[in-house]
Amino acid sequence: MTTAFEVNFDGIVGPTHNYGGLAYGNIASIKHRYSISNPRAAVLQGLAKMKFLANLGLKQAVLPPHERPALHIARDLGFCGSDGQILEKLAKEAPFLLASLYSSSGMWTANAGTVSPRADTSDGRTHITAANLVSQFHRSLESDFTSRILKTIFSDEQAFTHHNPLPGGSQFSDEGAANHTRLCASYGDSGIEIFTYGREEFNQSHSSPSRFPARQTLEASRAITRLHGLDHRRTIFARQNPEAIDAGVFHNDVISVGNKNVFLYHAFAFADPVTFLKDLRRKFAEYTGVQLIEIEVKPDELSLKEAVETYIFNSQIVSLLDDSMCLIAPIECLENTKTKAVLERIAVEDNSINQIQYMDVRQSMKNGGGPACLRLRVVLTEAELDLVHQGVLLTDDLYEQLVAWAEKQYRDELHLDDLVDPSLIDECYTTLDELSNILQVGSIYDFQKVVNDF
Repeated sequence: MTTAFEVNFDGIVGPTHNYGGLAYGNIASIKHRYSISNPRAAVLQGLAKMKFLANLGLKQAVLPPHERPALHIARDLGFCGSDGQILEKLAKEAPFLLASLYSSSGMWTANAGTVSPRADTSDGRTHITAANLVSQFHRSLESDFTSRILKTIFSDEQAFTHHNPLPGGSQFSDEGAANHTRLCASYGDSGIEIFTYGREEFNQSHSSPSRFPARQTLEASRAITRLHGLDHRRTIFARQNPEAIDAGVFHNDVISVGNKNVFLYHAFAFADPVTFLKDLRRKFAEYTGVQLIEIEVKPDELSLKEAVETYIFNSQIVSLLDDSMCLIAPIECLENTKTKAVLERIAVEDNSINQIQYMDVRQSMKNGGGPACLRLRVVLTEAELDLVHQGVLLTDDLYEQLVAWAEKQYRDELHLDDLVDPSLIDECYTTLDELSNILQVGSIYDFQKVVNDF
């Protein structure tokens, strides 16, 4: 057995964290539209979660925020003039576009891409595909920078293979690891990769959600498996329950989560749960040699509405040094009687999870992202971990530097009206420039390249 770790790469919340209510189908995002955000609290809450996991003995890393505002997009759309003039025109003519260009949604790195570890791929290399996120305009702006930073961090071509985001168009709408679950006996062994999708673009025979759109397509999921060289015998495609999507389950990680041989899910998560679970049990037993531990939450315990409101399934399940598991849940689950009871039931059952911890990520939660949304899981061997850019691996020293940087640079409040202020652009550039130096990632931002070229 090859020793391997699951490393959590968490997105650092950007300095323009705001509540633009941009994500259609994301109930929390819509509910808190136009609220005043607190970027400083948001980034510190995210960093505190990372530090907590690192203190548990887990491998933890960070991903830098995206450059915002993305004014080059406004220019591509015909807005002319100085930065300040463009901001004024956007505020008057296209306020939704203005909020989109300032969005800090890249913080939710569960959507950054899909990663298949070397144990699962045909060529024995770790494969990475950045998500195109074409289902939502503000998120579709992320793929280029996401590819750039992932290639910077995982740069060794002998160990890591990078694929371009899938071609655009609704047929190949790809939302990344938020719809991807890997189950295994141990991280270094080959596992079962589950790709969950909401619709088949080329097959309209299935029932569809009536309220909110299904974002992930089967066509995109199949393309990822081909690019990553996955064994079809160890791959499963499961369709989301349209009823769950209409309840606000825009990504599957809002209704199920897995770690190693433990799979936690709501009874209404999948369109055909009987067939899916039968297939999963058979393949998991056959190809891993161990038994799958299923933890089902029934609707009489927790309705879909309550699951979405509390994000109980957007928890992280992590393996500790003693091989026991800990579930990291949003603090909203502690404050809800039903979710607290579900988690207390899980903690006393014979299922490897014997510890529940609650984290305050309220700033992220108000925009529809819980603990699991904030991290991209990457399985790495010891040799591969040594090849990763070391500047992003969280240490006590890096944590202290990032906290000091955030407390100095981030605003305490940000209202959508503030987005028209040109000084916010300079503020963001200064903040991101300092961060790139802290992380030692070089001139990764476009504004840095302009300055250097000049």
